[in-house]
Amino acid sequence: MARLSVNLNKVALLRNSRRTGVPDVLRFGRIAHDAGADGLTAHPRPDERHIRRDDVFGLAELMRPWQPGFELNLEGYPDRRFLDITTEARPQQCTLVPDSPEAFTSEEGWKLDAAQRRVIDAALNELKPLGCRIILFIDPDPAAVAPVHSTGADGVEIYTGSYAAACRRGDHAASLRACADTASRAAELGLVVNIGHDLNLHNLPALVAAMPAVAEASIGHELTADALVTGFGEAVRAYKAALGKPAA
Repeated sequence: MARLSVNLNKVALLRNSRRTGVPDVLRFGRIAHDAGADGLTAHPRPDERHIRRDDVFGLAELMRPWQPGFELNLEGYPDRRFLDITTEARPQQCTLVPDSPEAFTSEEGWKLDAAQRRVIDAALNELKPLGCRIILFIDPDPAAVAPVHSTGADGVEIYTGSYAAACRRGDHAASLRACADTASRAAELGLVVNIGHDLNLHNLPALVAAMPAVAEASIGHELTADALVTGFGEAVRAYKAALGKPAA
């Protein structure tokens, strides 16, 4: 069954709209853990518009008693700042995305042309000795899988934003098939298969049913939006159930 990694970026975004420290990111990390999540995801962008550097280290310390079963997944572009944060925080998983610092959100996977391959090779040289699982963010395209395998990375996170958009239009068969075919190809090559972006309680069941190889779903925006109605703990339990796992 797929693990649920709760992305706390949107909790931090709300916190950053005031100078009071409310809501407390660490408190919501505890709530996610107590509600049955399998881990936490944080994306410390250079502008710190949501998760900040200090949040990462706070989360790493908070989670220490819950490990090894509860994992920290750090997501970001592998520039010097991100690599230094990752080296100090030592997450169990590191998801590398190709978007520039000014990108609105991560909506495009690695193409692994010559320039990107140099970036990834350099990052893997630094990250592999840390012992963390290294995941590369890719488009839902089976052809994107083999280049990832050739880098020596441990797995892929398949971008599901286009699938979610197709679900909203009511025409998602082709997008679902692309995600499923990409997951199948990754599994054939022995890669870990993760999913993320715009996943919600409505579009998750069909996706996980079509992708039995999925190891983990990283979910933040939609879960946080649902939590405004149901409460954070109840939202976590609902997403666990949608992934096919019993509620805590």
